[in-house]
Amino acid sequence: MAIRTRSISTRLTIMNMLVSGVALLLACAGFFAYDQVTFRQGMLHTLSAQAQIIASNSVSALVFNDPQSASTTLLALKSSPHIASAGILTLDYRPFAQYTRQGDDAFTSIPALHSGEVEASRFGATHVVLVRQILSDSKSIGFVYVRADLRELDQRLKRYALIAFGVLLISLLAAMLISSAFRKSVAQPIIQLAETAQAVSRNQDYSVRVTPTRDQNELAVLIDSFNKMLQEIQQRDSELQKAHDELELRVTERTRDLESSNRELEAFSYSVSHDLRAPLDTMSGFSYVLMKNYADKLDENGKQSLQSIRAAARRMAELLDDLLNLSRITTSTMRREEVDLSATARPIMEELCRTAPDRKVEFVAPVKIVANADARLLQIVLENLLRNAWKYTSRHDHARIELGQDISNGRVVYFVKDDGNGFDPRSADRLFQPFQRLHSSAEFPGNGIGLATVRRIIQRHGGEVWAEGGIEKGATFYFTLQSTRSDLRSRVV
Repeated sequence: MAIRTRSISTRLTIMNMLVSGVALLLACAGFFAYDQVTFRQGMLHTLSAQAQIIASNSVSALVFNDPQSASTTLLALKSSPHIASAGILTLDYRPFAQYTRQGDDAFTSIPALHSGEVEASRFGATHVVLVRQILSDSKSIGFVYVRADLRELDQRLKRYALIAFGVLLISLLAAMLISSAFRKSVAQPIIQLAETAQAVSRNQDYSVRVTPTRDQNELAVLIDSFNKMLQEIQQRDSELQKAHDELELRVTERTRDLESSNRELEAFSYSVSHDLRAPLDTMSGFSYVLMKNYADKLDENGKQSLQSIRAAARRMAELLDDLLNLSRITTSTMRREEVDLSATARPIMEELCRTAPDRKVEFVAPVKIVANADARLLQIVLENLLRNAWKYTSRHDHARIELGQDISNGRVVYFVKDDGNGFDPRSADRLFQPFQRLHSSAEFPGNGIGLATVRRIIQRHGGEVWAEGGIEKGATFYFTLQSTRSDLRSRVV
């Protein structure tokens, strides 16, 4: 990892060398371009002057048709080593006199002069040709052309290329030396900062700090900010550890209190199931004996009193059973599995229909509704909700009870819906409170424990339960279970 972090210094060195090299290459390219342009312009200026001199000295030779004199004039070009050939032409472009440097071929292809032009030039790969009119009394009597060699330009470019290459090497070496000093002042603190951050991430030790730099620049601000961040993280980590220790202590205390409460609840359940039930059984038994053996000795008031005692004992026994069931639900172990709600609900509805065969109740449910839950506890939920719907539709000639599911906000919502008496929506919060009833026992019998039991089971599953309805508009009880992938993939078959 140290090699990877130190690569920033190498990158800085390469960057400096590239910047220096590119700048030098651009400068050399500009210089070469300028030199080539000025060299060509200077060569054209020289050729133009020489052509003008030859044209002036060749007027009489053309007028008097003296090629020998014209050739003598052209021989003056021997003093110019870059002139490869030259010539004087008549108006119909026939050669009148020529000059050729030893080793060069004669050249007769010249640039054409357009109307009004006195002089024209053309650059080739190895030579440049300039042609000029020969005038006498402002009338053209012929042409002179001069052909110069460009090899000197190529040699000139080669020399410049060698010089530029040498300067480039020296500049790169200088950039490398300068980068070493630059690396110490810039790259080294960055490398130290990266290594410190890596060590903090690896060891989770927030007490380390980066050594501040002497310079007051952006890098110093960065290091100072990083050190302050480490200090804040260290402080927060200490506070978090302290809070964690306190939380563990509280959890231990709460766990101890919960275990104590569970033991007390178990003792209460044992007391309810044994100590309280025994007197009730005695009251129920002796009232039964009185009713059976001494009924003829009691008047109507006495018989009604005995029946009231027996009814109160039965109601007390039911309350004790409901309380015991509620406590068992709270402490029992849960085992989640795939449960078919439709298959669980149908036997419950069949049993309810057998208790009142004259009632006309339509039960609606999909073929299969899949949920991930504790099968035993979910059966208790459906028993309470379906019995609740059965009870509150008992005063209607024809009733409809529906079990179904919906998808709302990415979660599966199950519901039991009826078209019974319903309830006042303002009192919906009281529905799931133990012993809270919205109807009197004379209207609809019950202990007010069923829906509280439903809420306790749904909460143990990590879900929610709520109800919607209105007076004589029926009621719908919704519940969710803890969201799992199987729940979200479940669908009505």
